[in-house]
Amino acid sequence: MLLKEDGEMKGAVSGGCVEKEVFRQAKSVFNDGKPKMMTYDGRLRLGCEGIIHILLEPFNITETQFEAFESTLNNRKRFTCESFYAKEVGVNEAMGSQINLNGKSYPFRSSFQTDTIKELDQFSQEFFPPFQLYIFGAEYDAVNLCKTASDLGWEVTVVADPDESKTIAYFSGVKQLITPAYEQLDTSKIDKQTAVMVMTHSFNKDVQYLMALRNTFPAYFGLLGPKHRRERLLDKLLEYYPETSLGFLDQLHGPARINLGAEKASEIAISIVAEILSVVKKQEPIALREKTGGIHE
Repeated sequence: MLLKEDGEMKGAVSGGCVEKEVFRQAKSVFNDGKPKMMTYDGRLRLGCEGIIHILLEPFNITETQFEAFESTLNNRKRFTCESFYAKEVGVNEAMGSQINLNGKSYPFRSSFQTDTIKELDQFSQEFFPPFQLYIFGAEYDAVNLCKTASDLGWEVTVVADPDESKTIAYFSGVKQLITPAYEQLDTSKIDKQTAVMVMTHSFNKDVQYLMALRNTFPAYFGLLGPKHRRERLLDKLLEYYPETSLGFLDQLHGPARINLGAEKASEIAISIVAEILSVVKKQEPIALREKTGGIHE
C-alpha cells in the first residue's frame, strides 16, 4: 500500500478495517523518515484469527529508478521485491525493502543498507506482469466488460475494426483502443498473464480475429455467442487454416461466461470476468458455504 502524508492511498492491507490505524502509525515515519513495525490484533478488534505485522517505511525513488520500473512494466517482465524486518514493534532503522529489476536492486530509500540486515528476517515476493484483457469488439457489452475488468485493476486493450466509429472515450477504464487490420495485429504481448475475449457480434470479423490469433495461448480465451455459432466459427477457421493446432481449439471457452442467469450487458460482463478468474486461479465455482476448509486454502 502506498500512502501519502495527506492521507491519500493506493492499494490496501485489508478490506478496509486496518487502514486507519496504518495511517495513524505512519505519521511518525513521515516525521522522522525511520521505518517501524506495527501490529494489528484482529482477534480483539475484528474477531478474525491472528495478528498482522505491518512494515511501514519511507518510499523515495529517483527518476532513474522510476524509469527502470516503468520499463519493466511496459515490457511485461517479472520482478521481485525483498523486505527485511523484525517482528518487534517500534522503530528499527535497519529494516527496509528493495525492488529487483533486471538483476539490479533499487532500495525504497537511499539510507537503506543491506550490510545491516544480517539479524533480520526476510520476505521475498515475485511479481508478474499486470494481468491484462484483450477485448475484440466495440459494442455495448464490450464497454461493460471493459469497465468491470478495469475495476479489478486489469489493463484493458480494446481491439476494434478500422471501420468502427468508436473513440477511446467510449470505453471507461480502457488502457488503449487499437484498430489494426487483421493481418497487422501484433500478438506479441498476449502472454500467460492475458485473457482474450472475442465479441464483435460479426461472424466474419470473429473468424478473421481467430485467424490472426490462432498461434496465441493466453491464460483464458473466450468466445461470445451460443454453441452452434462457436462450431461454425471453428469450421470456418479450419477451412482456411486446417493445420490449426488442437491445443488452440481446446483452450477456447465458448460460450464464454459462468451460468449466473445473466441477461443485461453489465451482468454478462460479471459472468465473463467470473469465468476468467476461475480459469486463471484454477477454481471450480461453488458457493463458499459448500467449500470445505478455509476460504483461501
